[in-house]
Amino acid sequence: MADLVAWIREYQVFFQALGLVSLALFLVSLVVFPVVVASLPTDYFVRDKRDPARQKRQHPVVWVLLSLVKNIFGFVLILAGIAMLVLPGQGILTILMGVALANFPGKFTLERRLVRQPSVGRTLNRIRSLAGKEPLELPSHED
Repeated sequence: MADLVAWIREYQVFFQALGLVSLALFLVSLVVFPVVVASLPTDYFVRDKRDPARQKRQHPVVWVLLSLVKNIFGFVLILAGIAMLVLPGQGILTILMGVALANFPGKFTLERRLVRQPSVGRTLNRIRSLAGKEPLELPSHED
């Protein structure tokens, strides 16, 4: 037990920084997440195919740079969400926000699997209701 206490004291600054990052991401997610959820089209999770981004066709260099920043931020949110599963914060919702931002193979399938969870679907639609938006169409368990 004394070794554990000594180890925690040795890395106290790291744990304090980790706690501050967790708190900051929690506060940011309270603002950003509802905006993202409210801006999704109602059929976002049930579409068979997604349309390519308009910016990709008009400004390819800018699109690549923005895509890179968006992906880095998305993966940071995924990692932060995983950490929030044991730290204070909205772990599952932060992971979902990170997944929505990042691009990777199998993303669409993972998003659909996550929103099929009854608590996730209810939370997303409650946020949309508070924003005055129609509920999202959620995929059935057969999809």
